[in-house]
Amino acid sequence: MAWILLLLALCFALLASSPSSLASARVVKHTFNIQNLTVKKLCQERVITAVNGTSPGPLIRVHEGDRLIVRVFNRSPYNVTIHWHGVFQLLSAWSDGPEYATQCAIRTGQSYTYRFRITGQEGTLWWHAHVSWLRATVYGGLIIYPRQGRSYPFPKPHKEYPIILGEWWNANVIDVVGQALASGGAPNISDAYLINGQPGDLYHCSKKMSLNFHGKLIHELAFYESKPYAGTYKVKVTRGRTYLFRIINAALNSQLFFKIANHSMTVVAVDAVYTKPYQTDVLLLAPGQTTDILLTANQTVGSYYLAARPYASAVGVPFDNTTTTAILLYNGANSSRPQMPTLPAFDDTETAHKFSSNLTARVDSRGWRPVPTEVDEHMFMTVGLGLVSCGAKATCAGPLGQRFAATVSNFSFELPTKLSMLEAHFHNVSGIYNSTLPDSPLKPFNYTNSSNRLNQRLTKTAKSTTVKELKYNTTVEIVFQDTALVAAENHPMHIHGRNFHVLAQGFGNYEPSRDRDKFNLVDPQMRNTIGVPVGGWAVIRFQADNPGVWLLHCHLDVHLPWGLATAFVVDNGGTASSTLPPPPSDLPKC
Repeated sequence: MAWILLLLALCFALLASSPSSLASARVVKHTFNIQNLTVKKLCQERVITAVNGTSPGPLIRVHEGDRLIVRVFNRSPYNVTIHWHGVFQLLSAWSDGPEYATQCAIRTGQSYTYRFRITGQEGTLWWHAHVSWLRATVYGGLIIYPRQGRSYPFPKPHKEYPIILGEWWNANVIDVVGQALASGGAPNISDAYLINGQPGDLYHCSKKMSLNFHGKLIHELAFYESKPYAGTYKVKVTRGRTYLFRIINAALNSQLFFKIANHSMTVVAVDAVYTKPYQTDVLLLAPGQTTDILLTANQTVGSYYLAARPYASAVGVPFDNTTTTAILLYNGANSSRPQMPTLPAFDDTETAHKFSSNLTARVDSRGWRPVPTEVDEHMFMTVGLGLVSCGAKATCAGPLGQRFAATVSNFSFELPTKLSMLEAHFHNVSGIYNSTLPDSPLKPFNYTNSSNRLNQRLTKTAKSTTVKELKYNTTVEIVFQDTALVAAENHPMHIHGRNFHVLAQGFGNYEPSRDRDKFNLVDPQMRNTIGVPVGGWAVIRFQADNPGVWLLHCHLDVHLPWGLATAFVVDNGGTASSTLPPPPSDLPKC
């Protein structure tokens, strides 16, 4: 009898610790009301689109294994979808969110409910609108904690702080992108960057007035008062304690350097995948990327700026050269002005590459998957800018009087408008997309040689909805190669529905005979978004083990409507566990 009781106890213990344990999973429900909101920033009042009256919007907290249900009501004047950036969406591709890829938009006055389970992921992700430039104000954090009863693979921090970096226009962003697309030129640059929705006190109209208050300047006391520092986010810490900062770059068009004055940071995760601890005093985050860092408050009690400014990799291209700040405030600090970190130069590619290429995965942690050793599909993709004709007897605002375009292997992607690609794939509807994307460019050339700049034989492209079809479980290796046809630039390439291993990165033209020796097949970082080095290349590898239609695109939003995108159409696997279910009944109609 005793051994039977012992066996039963052991079975219950195993069940409780099992990843499939129902006791540890929950259903987490949220309601998003998307509507107009009047806000005041930089001394200007304007109307934005926001979720539940805030921007950033609601911070969603779940545990691995939870089922998330979010009902979205669109009360705004614009069509809307929500993308859950970095979430695998295993067998729930109908909830991925990009307009005309997996769904038609939620029109004004309508609603849609996103339903999906968080499986095999822990860390920091985020959500954002995936229609036009609405994600400038429609975005928020998505924190995935370990399953109940599990812990982090690093010492538990005293407290956690989400830090969301954003980008701000004084103008209506829909008008900004609309005017650019109409003219064929580049859109106006932003007016500010934000930390948790606030620009910080270095901007015009954020600076404090120099008025005497009992013998002291107001700006010297400002971070103790709510009004003078209303435009600056504050983080309070206690000396000697360690904190986890979950940093998200939600900016539309800017990669951002991030520093904290006088403090070192230890990177422990990127894109919701644990890394080997990496100590640094500067981070680089491309739009879409997340970085989790541990910070020990070990400096003199006082106040220190958190600061972010752009990494502008494209030579001669205008950019917002401003700096956003928040304040790291030690408990017990006096009224001294915060110390400012020395940030890298805007064009500091050496620092950017050092950070991006030195991260490695923590292979003993949950979420790690070994690198697939056998490759079924080798793809070489050029990424960069091109040009399309402005039309007969017309002149556009792009180079050579043409219209700006962006391309993958000289194909400039155009989203369909009659039906989403996922619906077309599921219901076998022809004419919505074509599956003829080649595995390498049709016109090979010297990709990074500046002598090819504005070579019209190479820059000219055409719009099409051209994708790549993959059989279930296909292992794909992609070489992303930047081009200098219009402007060499660091392109943050994001793939929906999966992580990928980043095997290597470098500069110049990729040469297999030389560069394959640089592949890290042991502990490469895993990401969902990788910055392809300016005038260089990056190699990734992944397994197509999730049926559906998954966008691949540059996460600089200026490049997406220009066409720097394609999609992978992944077939079903032939079993119930590898077959995409039918669409939900409330899937929006075009």
